[in-house]
Amino acid sequence: MPLQDWFLTAPERANPVSELPVWTSGNLAEPLIHGAAYFDRLVTEVDGLGAGDHLFFADWRGDPDERLRPDGPTISQLFARAAQRGVVVKGLIWRSHLDVLSYSHQENRNLSEAISAAGGEVLLDQRVRRGGSHHQKLVVLRRPAAPEQDIAFVGGIDLCHSRRDDDAHHGDPQAVRMAAAYGDRPPWHDVQLALRGPVVGALDTTFRERWTDPMPLDSENPLAYLRDRLRGADLTAGPLPDQPADPPPCGPHHVQVLRTYPAVRPRYAFAPDGERTVARGYTKAVRRARRLIYLEDQYLWSAEVAELFAAALRDNPELHLVAVVPRHPDVDGRLALPPNTVGREQALALCERAAAGRVHVFDVENHAGTPVYVHAKVCVVDDVWACAGSDNFNRRSWTHDSELSCAVLDDTADERSPHDPAGQGDGARLFARELRLRLLREHLDRDPAGGDDADLLDPDDAVAAITAAAEALQHWYDGGQVGPRPPGRLRPHRARRLPWWTRAWALPAYRLVYDPDGRPLRARRSGTW
Repeated sequence: MPLQDWFLTAPERANPVSELPVWTSGNLAEPLIHGAAYFDRLVTEVDGLGAGDHLFFADWRGDPDERLRPDGPTISQLFARAAQRGVVVKGLIWRSHLDVLSYSHQENRNLSEAISAAGGEVLLDQRVRRGGSHHQKLVVLRRPAAPEQDIAFVGGIDLCHSRRDDDAHHGDPQAVRMAAAYGDRPPWHDVQLALRGPVVGALDTTFRERWTDPMPLDSENPLAYLRDRLRGADLTAGPLPDQPADPPPCGPHHVQVLRTYPAVRPRYAFAPDGERTVARGYTKAVRRARRLIYLEDQYLWSAEVAELFAAALRDNPELHLVAVVPRHPDVDGRLALPPNTVGREQALALCERAAAGRVHVFDVENHAGTPVYVHAKVCVVDDVWACAGSDNFNRRSWTHDSELSCAVLDDTADERSPHDPAGQGDGARLFARELRLRLLREHLDRDPAGGDDADLLDPDDAVAAITAAAEALQHWYDGGQVGPRPPGRLRPHRARRLPWWTRAWALPAYRLVYDPDGRPLRARRSGTW
């Protein structure tokens, strides 16, 4: 399997200024499904750090009091204790819009101050495009004296409230406020990758590029700069220790680090024209799809992104798209809900027009019938290429905010039939297929050990099994919930059609505010990423 058939080459990355490798080999990637699993592993790994080790992290939101295990520690306790032991703790958290707008300005500031008081250094980073955010979720742990133990975490899970849920989906006891349909303790579905091997060095480089960027932290917000000066906030990044050599190879996985940075002024030193390798990486992989694209996403909106899937569906008559999305947006209300609804309605309609009967969209609920908020950002193409990270399938994530994802190709062929579902000679790969199956086993209430996988391996059989389970559950509801509840947690997603007078204002608001375009003008004009 030539890696360049799936991964971006150096010219395709189109950011020669960055020191990031084109891809790395000899890695070990492990999916951590749900926040409870990720947080538990994070505590174990951070507690193992000693004086002189490195703990670097970047995040969209951080709640200092979020408990990583039922009895703690909290985020701030875990990282502060590491700093007190002599670990070099450095963090970049998005400065955030104000809390009155349902963001996390004060929470992020509190986490920064708590860790900094213990000897770490956490900067509030507003070096973004206007109206944008730093959306990367990254933790890098380096042990210069024991590089074989280095590990990094990348995915969709922030270090904050509502994320510590598990496969039962009862929600995090420390919950954020969401749309009323999700209840007081919203169930939450998410995925993070634990990564070992040389890719840890690439992710270390990603953090260092942002940390050492000379652009002022509050370059777009003079009032915020003044407030920070009056509070005595840290506005200058301190020195980093020398970057260790890459960890030794330890597994069969090739990993390509994909990122989004917008085109901004002043320019990023490490991405003068921005970087859109997330968009380019997905574009290359989706164009190679022949039988099945399986994805889970928080949004799945944007006509530009949907057109990529629609084109692949039109060009490949055997290709199916299976998407798992939230039943409802995370917000409600007369002003907030329509722009959150109209983008997905537009995107799904575009795909369905391209391939009627081959676009299958579902949402998830727990066994009590409460909708589960799907926050995962995962894609598996033909059981060969898999990707997980912070980016959603929308224009904002592909051009406007900072994002970070990892695409994985596995040297290990999957021995289960069909051996080569796409028929292109690549063969099904163990990591990609097993990631898809692990997610489906949960959604369909199948044996977690894989004993019931027979009808989930072939793409056509999998689509039939998923559809049948979702329709059986929906039929149970439509029939008044008579008799035992059918197994499974998926239901067919029913997109809401907005009246024309609501669409008239919601669509412009969606495109300008909710899903803006961060590409340089020449890329917008040419319609390229």
